[in-house]
Amino acid sequence: MKVVYLNRDAYTASPCVATIGFFDGVHLGHHHLIQQVKSVARESGLSSMLVTFIRHPRQVLHSDWQPQLLSSFDDKVALLSATGVDKLVVLSFDAQMAALSARDFMSDVLQRQLGVRVLLTGYDNHFGHRGAGSTEGFADYVEYGRQLGIRVVLGTPFSVGDIRVSSSKIRHFLGSGDVEQAARCLGRPYTLSGRVVSGEHIGTGLGYPTANMQLSDASRLIPASGAYAVQVSVDGHPPVLNGMMNIGSRPTFHGDRQTLETHIFHFDGNLYGRSLSVSFVSRLRPELTFDSAEALAAQLAADARRSEEILRHPLEL
Repeated sequence: MKVVYLNRDAYTASPCVATIGFFDGVHLGHHHLIQQVKSVARESGLSSMLVTFIRHPRQVLHSDWQPQLLSSFDDKVALLSATGVDKLVVLSFDAQMAALSARDFMSDVLQRQLGVRVLLTGYDNHFGHRGAGSTEGFADYVEYGRQLGIRVVLGTPFSVGDIRVSSSKIRHFLGSGDVEQAARCLGRPYTLSGRVVSGEHIGTGLGYPTANMQLSDASRLIPASGAYAVQVSVDGHPPVLNGMMNIGSRPTFHGDRQTLETHIFHFDGNLYGRSLSVSFVSRLRPELTFDSAEALAAQLAADARRSEEILRHPLEL
């Protein structure tokens, strides 16, 4: 896949089939739409293109909005690059672009700069500046396309069982700790990455030393507080290691800030300063407050036994 940063890289438009979106998480619904783009491109004898943004458009429109993203930008580009689409065009969404109407966006960006001849839109996708009370939608995009020589096609949604897959639905699952359902919608376990930093060594005193992880991207969504069975890679290299993670504020010890602490089973080594990627397999329990360190240690032993059993038979996707 050729990756182009529009207005930074030299780019010559050529006729193509495209879809546009933020593609947060690059979940199975996105893959379904992308397969439709590739299919229409083959049938039309045109190249295929994905159009996305560096920043979420809502961050430009509402400066105080704090995103909770399913993927970092770099991870998103890597995931989209693996889809087999010919080109990925990255737009720098700014106030000037935000002010464009849908028709002007289709004319100035999609038609003139990118050469789009067929545009697939997601079933819930909207683009372009919309004034108060606007009811602009798919029928309007079809009419603008007719005027501009762009055929606009409505993509079909994708469901897992009775769940219509979307980024917001996956955020809901993660926010409630249902990492298994999130994985079914993503097509892979939800993963967070970061660097190991010094902690308070509470886990070591309880017999379960933990790696205190500082996220590499502060805009990432953190699942609900609690204990999880996880799989871990160190510095992005195999082997994948089994472990358990606790997300929370350590209420037993009167903690006042959220931490992400991972205990890797049967591991003996120095992790400080190293990079971890932690994939969530199953939630063991919510965060609890214990009457004593001994009671917490007993719970950690039970969590470890259950985690190892779960990880012997991980979720099949």
